[in-house]
Amino acid sequence: MNALAATNRNFRQAARILGLDSKLEKSLLIPFREIKVECTIPKDDGTLVSYIGFRVQHDNSRGPMKGGIRYHPEVDPDEVNALAQLMTWKTAVADIPYGGAKGGIGCTPKELSISELERLTRVFTQKIHDLIGVNTDVPAPDMGTNAQTMAWILDEYSKFHGYSPAVVTGKPTDLGGSLGREAATGRGVVYATEALLAEHGKSIKGLTFAIQGFGNVGSWAARLFHEKGGKVVAVSDITGAVRNPNGIDIQALLQHKDKTGKLADFDGADAMDSNDLLSHECDVLVPCALGGVLNRENAGDVRAKFIIEAANHPTDPDADEILSKMGVVILPDIYANAGGVTVSYFEWVQNIQGFMWDEDKVNNELKRYMTKAFHNIKGMCQLQDCNLRMGAFTLGVNRVARATLLRGWEA
Repeated sequence: MNALAATNRNFRQAARILGLDSKLEKSLLIPFREIKVECTIPKDDGTLVSYIGFRVQHDNSRGPMKGGIRYHPEVDPDEVNALAQLMTWKTAVADIPYGGAKGGIGCTPKELSISELERLTRVFTQKIHDLIGVNTDVPAPDMGTNAQTMAWILDEYSKFHGYSPAVVTGKPTDLGGSLGREAATGRGVVYATEALLAEHGKSIKGLTFAIQGFGNVGSWAARLFHEKGGKVVAVSDITGAVRNPNGIDIQALLQHKDKTGKLADFDGADAMDSNDLLSHECDVLVPCALGGVLNRENAGDVRAKFIIEAANHPTDPDADEILSKMGVVILPDIYANAGGVTVSYFEWVQNIQGFMWDEDKVNNELKRYMTKAFHNIKGMCQLQDCNLRMGAFTLGVNRVARATLLRGWEA
């Protein structure tokens, strides 16, 4: 099941639980605006090449739309639609005043030079600058983009609208980016895990963790689990996978990857097949890579007691049902990985106020938001007699539906 079909299925189930009017349900599902633009740039050798850029603005009932921009060859309208919708529910679950959006360009960033990436980003910004804005739609980095990409968007947007640091988040700190933003999604995953484990009378210390994906989110989550006494026993990424039943020295692994660019040949762990990561023996499985990695075929092989969805849509609905019957507790993506957008909100607030926070304040506020959101989800689980995924979806959908009705939606 693709990401859009799975997201729609979860939304409709939440709408049924909440008893939403069918017309309101349909209105909440349909995106506010879909944008598709041609981006033609000269390559460094003088030839012209064209790419397709997308921006889906899903909902703005609770505030400006918010969502990342990804550069990836598999970017397509269905994926962007699904991720924009997920962001609508995610910002509502986190209780930050945003709606949802998502964007991207179908390209392979590694095949482009820095100057080509800059030209592509600037052309994309020129095509959508009048449809984004501080109070309209605030992009952020995603797969294949970074703080430098946001700096280019900020600069190009500011040529049309004057200096506007709050138009994007995830910027370099020299241009108004927030301290703590780089680690925010991974740190939020750790705070979410602490809240979940506390409900079960457990803590991170002494538990074993397997982490799929060792990019920004996975590496920060691994580092912080390790610092808190957790034992990271297996890690994988696109370059390979390693395991050590006694726990991997994460700092040493990070240094090895920085030096070699890969996980393989690390002295402190044994090589393993990346395909075995999801079924590795552990207490907590943390998928931090692409969506749909847990499906009908492999769900039954999972040996973890808890799954923390640090990636977007890592668990297919069929896998969800299988894992639930197995007694595996799943912390859903629209809550578990909300740390990034929450600190993006903090960055936006700091830019608007012109007053920057120190890193301790950022991290303390993030923990407060993540902890509060978990208890709100648990409250919905008890009220609606449902699992954590439906608890999060009903919480988010209900908040967006209420805002829509309060603003005067005509039934």
